Amino acid sequence: MNADASRRLRFSKMHGAGNDFVILDLRDGAPPPDAALVRAMGDRHTGVGFDQLITVERSARPGCVARYRIWNADGSPAQQCGNGARCVAAWLVREGVAGPPRFTLDSPAGAVAVEALPDGRYALDMGRPVFTPACIPFHTDAEAVEYALDIDVETVRFAALSMGNPHALIEVDDLDAAPVHRLGPALQRRPEFPESVNVGFAQILAPDRIRLRVYERGAGETLACGSGACAAVVALIRRGRVERRVSVALPGGVLDIAWPADDAPVRMAGPAAFVFEGEWNP
Repeated sequence: MNADASRRLRFSKMHGAGNDFVILDLRDGAPPPDAALVRAMGDRHTGVGFDQLITVERSARPGCVARYRIWNADGSPAQQCGNGARCVAAWLVREGVAGPPRFTLDSPAGAVAVEALPDGRYALDMGRPVFTPACIPFHTDAEAVEYALDIDVETVRFAALSMGNPHALIEVDDLDAAPVHRLGPALQRRPEFPESVNVGFAQILAPDRIRLRVYERGAGETLACGSGACAAVVALIRRGRVERRVSVALPGGVLDIAWPADDAPVRMAGPAAFVFEGEWNP
């Protein structure tokens, strides 16, 4: 979708726990935006501003009400976004396309089961976590619960897994003092992560409560990251540090994450909010 084709492009601005999105309706078969248009719209000074742009499209997957695709603010594609999926779900319900309480979405990472909760939040089946290094992808000798890399003058210890997109999780004692903007991009640049990585920093408050900050691929630190919250809870459960159901406090709000068993999918529940409707005129 070039600049001329994007004239009078209608969009919805939404957010999930502060993680903000522009939603484009492409169910009429219009082409997706190119990277230049995504970057222009994503600029927080001269554009609309968002962490990710999401297109809603027709799905060929049986049983799915719609397909969605995700682009980071820098124009790069993303495989999954839990907060964005909840916003897509709320948008489809508002449009009358999806009838609550349960329906299924088609995402870049596969089918996503959705439940509209009585309190206005949405719960998602985020799939099963993947720990096989080659599937994250993460270049290392063997799978482990914890890995270590030397960065500058320190050894950084972290968990690595995929929730449909790659995540590294670092546990810290004080989240406010965590070196998010130093270690986040440093880990993302490492050749061991050939597709980069979302880097989470977690502080445990209680066996059922943590605080989390996430430095995302293509977006920097965001107010919330749904897949990052799932990855953090899964990584901490594997270490025996938290219970199977955890409340995750992110800078933009709270997400509830549950991983009932090692062979079960991760379930995430959280809010989805409409901010405004707009029209893009380059």
